[in-house]
Amino acid sequence: MAKIRPRVKAPKKAAMGEIIEIKTLINHAMESGQRKDSGGNTIPRQIINRFVVTLNGREVFSTDLFPSVSANPYVAFFLKAEESGDLTFTWHDDDGSVYEDTKSIEVA
Repeated sequence: MAKIRPRVKAPKKAAMGEIIEIKTLINHAMESGQRKDSGGNTIPRQIINRFVVTLNGREVFSTDLFPSVSANPYVAFFLKAEESGDLTFTWHDDDGSVYEDTKSIEVA
């Protein structure tokens, strides 16, 4: 599998109370565990099963992902800008791996 790399697009600044859109993508095969390789062997399941976003340590968005989600899962959501700080994006993999990215936002 290619190197797993999360990508996040979020505004650096927002007005107090503004509704902002956050877009995320992580390159990941999202292998369901139901396909077979060229030798007829089952390819083990390996998916991103949980995605959590926190702002200054407080959870503001989360979702569970399942094998039916396509490769390279893209998640977009809206957030009401209420405070400045660090948005931390965390993807949890079946194999125990955790991938993170952090973006700062200034709310004025």
